[in-house]
Parts: sequence; C-alpha cells; structure tokens
Amino acid sequence: MIKSFLKFSRMERNGILMLFCIIIIIQLFYFFSDFSISEKIDPAKQKWIALQTNVDSLKVEKQNYVPKIYPFNPNFITDFKGYKLGMSVEEIDRLLAFRKTNRYVNSAEEFQQVTLISDSLLKTMSPYFKFPDWVKNKKNKQFVDYSKSKFDKKPKIVVMDINEATQEDLIKVYGIGPALSERILKEKEKFGAFMTMEQMEHIWGLSPEVIENLNKRFEIKTVPNIKKVNINSASIKELSLFPYFRYALAKEIVIYRSMHGDIKSSEDLKKIKGFPIEKVNVIEKYLNY
Repeated sequence: MIKSFLKFSRMERNGILMLFCIIIIIQLFYFFSDFSISEKIDPAKQKWIALQTNVDSLKVEKQNYVPKIYPFNPNFITDFKGYKLGMSVEEIDRLLAFRKTNRYVNSAEEFQQVTLISDSLLKTMSPYFKFPDWVKNKKNKQFVDYSKSKFDKKPKIVVMDINEATQEDLIKVYGIGPALSERILKEKEKFGAFMTMEQMEHIWGLSPEVIENLNKRFEIKTVPNIKKVNINSASIKELSLFPYFRYALAKEIVIYRSMHGDIKSSEDLKKIKGFPIEKVNVIEKYLNY
C-alpha cells in the first residue's frame, strides 16, 4: 500500500518538478526585487526639512537664554523692571509711595524696609543695586536731611504745546520711552497736528496714568492751521485718506449725503452707519461742514 502511494506516473513527476521550479523562481524574484515605495518629496517640504536643524538649534538657544541684568539705582526702578525681577505690585507701590515723599533708599536694607520684600528676593536683587558715590562715602561726611527743607518743593512744571514737543520732551514724561514717544509723533504726522489732548486716549499703548502725566505737561496752546476735510464735498477717495475713515466708512458717508443731504453737525455724523461715535468730538475738529 505504501509503495502505491509513492509511485508516480511520468506526467505526475513532470508536474511536481514544474511546481518546484515555479516555487524557486518566485522565491528568487521576491529576494532580488525592490518593493519599497518611492515617496515623492515636495521641494518646499524638502527645503523646510533642511532648515529643521537650524530651527532646533535656535530653540535650544532660546531655552538656555538668560537675560542679562545691568546694575541700576533701585530708587528709580520702573513697574516693568520690578515685575521682571520678581516684585509684586504691592511692593512696587510701597517704593513709589516712599519716593513721592522726596526720600531715597540708600542701602539694600532700607530697600527691604520700605518694600517689605522677602530675604530671598533681596538676595537675588541686591547684587545689582548701584547707589551714587556720595552714598558710599557718607560715613566720612556730615549728612544733612533736606527732606523737610525748602528744597522739598517740586519745581514748577512748564506746560508746553503738544504740537511743538520733540521726542526728548516726551521721554521726560514718566512712563514714556523711545517707542511710545515715536508713536505719539507719528500719530501727529498722520493728522498734521493734534487738535485736542483727547486724541492721546486713541493712541495704542498709552495707559490712563501716562495720559494723565501728558495732560499735566502738555496742552493745545494755539489752534493749528491745517487743511480740514469738507465732509459734504469730499469724494470717497478723499474721505478714505483721513486717518479715522476707512473706505467702507467713506462710502457710507457719501451714501448718507445722497439720501439725506448735507451733513450739518456731529449729530448727523452719529447717524452714519459704522461711524466711530466715541471719536466724534475729535473727528469733527478736522472737518468742515
């Protein structure tokens, strides 16, 4: 019986041989063929991938960046600098209140007594304190307290015309630096001149305290001679050149004129769709009816 199972005809032997050949050919084809899919890379993507190394290095530099602190007189520390150094709003306010009495802190210990900062924060900040030379040498000199003398009176502030102010004049105002002063001057250039101090409220970045300080030092002394916009005859293009008007609002003004006639007062301006009502008192100073 076993012999009968192992006995093959000539045709069966040829079939088995052919099957083995097919199997060997398939194995060889699978072994030597490359079935990997070639990915088509976008040139823009390839460019970004090439820059990835630089991006990663910049991220590492940013993580390791430590801002450098330069020596400073703590009597003149600003809100921003105090906040960056770790002081709270209450601690900064205590120092500002102390300075308003025309007194100064002359040591790190006095600074802590006035601001009530913690010992750990004082240890971090005090290495950067820089007091005047006379403070260091006051032990060898007789110190006179002038806090209650006639010198305690603040000098009289000379009020200037805001349209004549230079960048140096603006920087003298507490809370205004080079960036804000340049922004104020650019705002004046857009209109030709300021017509009212109320325009300070529309300049981005000016806090209520800074605006109050500006009003103490500046005012509109003389009405500037500038070319005003005729609200009833100006075209859409001419109206859109005015800083407070955009093309859409200029178009609404012309539509309102065509439907209701001439604009005669600020009350008519308020009826125009999209008109900035909160700025109407400023805008009408640049208009002719």
